[in-house]
Amino acid sequence: MSRLLDRDRRHVWHPFTQAAIAAPPLPVVGAEGAWLQLADGRRVLDLISSWWTNLHGHGHPRIAGAIARQARELDHVLFAGCTHPPAVAVAERLLSLAPAGLSRVFFSDDGSTAVEVALKMALQFHAQTGQPQRRRFVAFEHAYHGDTVGAMAVGDRGGFSAAFEPLLFDVQRVPLQAPALQQVLEQQAGEIAAVLLEPMLQAAGGMRLQTPAFLRGVVDLCRQHGALFIADEVMTAFGRTGRMFACEHAAVQPDLLCVAKGLSGGVLPLAATLASECIYEAFLHADLGKAFLHGHSFTANPIACAAALANFEVFDEEPVFDRIAAIESFYAARLPLLRRHKIVRDVRWLGSLGVVELGDAQGYFSASASHAVRDACLSRGLLLRPLGPVLYTLPPYCITLEELAQAYDVLDEVIGGL
Repeated sequence: MSRLLDRDRRHVWHPFTQAAIAAPPLPVVGAEGAWLQLADGRRVLDLISSWWTNLHGHGHPRIAGAIARQARELDHVLFAGCTHPPAVAVAERLLSLAPAGLSRVFFSDDGSTAVEVALKMALQFHAQTGQPQRRRFVAFEHAYHGDTVGAMAVGDRGGFSAAFEPLLFDVQRVPLQAPALQQVLEQQAGEIAAVLLEPMLQAAGGMRLQTPAFLRGVVDLCRQHGALFIADEVMTAFGRTGRMFACEHAAVQPDLLCVAKGLSGGVLPLAATLASECIYEAFLHADLGKAFLHGHSFTANPIACAAALANFEVFDEEPVFDRIAAIESFYAARLPLLRRHKIVRDVRWLGSLGVVELGDAQGYFSASASHAVRDACLSRGLLLRPLGPVLYTLPPYCITLEELAQAYDVLDEVIGGL
């Protein structure tokens, strides 16, 4: 194990990590179900689904088998001027599950890129339908949409993006309140290209929940003022909020919808931006310059698409939503009990997400205390990655209620010791 960490320290640059002060990374050598296997033999319960990606548990045999079969048959081919059965089948299945009104699938590789694609589509759509003045985007406070330049621009400004401020375009940012959005849309009538929202749940911004009524209100305002509605479901899709897509909670129809993370079951990089037929048709022209000129070398990689198809099969053949409902019921019974700790300011839950927000009477909770909670849980075999004062669990759906109960016994003890 020490040799692996020494090699890592000499050559690897880790994401979202200050290497000068960070603890050594976990040496993970295997995984099964909801558990990670470390090089020293310890097992750690993956309570964050390996950054919100893994849906059904590590090493699911259906997904692993599909990957192996596809690798032998067709490993990769360019997607510009070519197609292949796994990509077409994924597009068909995605559209059959997605909110009504979406009819086209543009593949990419990660959530940031799926959002970037949606922004570019929205801007070019208006330019090619006689409204080139619609060049501004509206985003919400506390939003996080990714780390490419466009995705950073529509995310909340702060530590993640401060160094890149000169690259970021201006965005109209509003609080998570319908009147604030209405005011912007009325004041800048005809200038807004699209409104971007993580429906029902702002994830990296603090696991902030919304109501279905708020989501419906946002979409209604977009319709009234001619702005496109972009649903960023990179984290919320595929059951995370208790529905296949979070938009289902309010029965809304986005113009553009972004998915990634769980699309392949959380196993391989794959993302997609779903669009309405109206948007797609605006790009049809004899002039190549009016096409959507975007892509990358591994667009719609066949192996990743095979994993996505196997992911859908798991939803079809296993009681996935029963498992999610059981997790949510566990939270409803267990999380309110943590309110007895004075340091707990709030608890909340939705689907497979459980949240405990910490803070003193003024709402303060130090970064060092957050790290102490993370380290204390890790020493007890739980992998958490708190968002400042926000402790959350977002486990793979295969987790048992016994495993979840044991995890919350540990959390209860750690929080009580603060």
